[in-house]
Amino acid sequence: MYLPEQSDPSSQRFAFAYTITIRNVGTIAARLTHRHWVITDASDSVQEVNGEGVVGETPTIEPGEQYVYTSGAMLTTSVGTMHGHYDFVASDGHRFEAEIPVFTLSIPRTLH
Repeated sequence: MYLPEQSDPSSQRFAFAYTITIRNVGTIAARLTHRHWVITDASDSVQEVNGEGVVGETPTIEPGEQYVYTSGAMLTTSVGTMHGHYDFVASDGHRFEAEIPVFTLSIPRTLH
């Protein structure tokens, strides 16, 4: 979602919010430990974001449960994309990555 109140197009600042739903479709609990994002704007400028958890949390998601959060990104163009992965540790100690497919950030009426 484009955030016009936090954007300043004349200064090449375009603010976006996105909401992510993470579902545990496995049979044991898993804790989200880290995130890795690749954010690309329309000029092919790339920002990489790595950090612990998401929005200050490292949630444990039980089987059949989900975790939903909203965060944001700032671009220098009115269109861009994001993709990446989350790192998890299952309750049995197994570590794994969950890929985040590419999604588009765009101000309204920019893409057809």
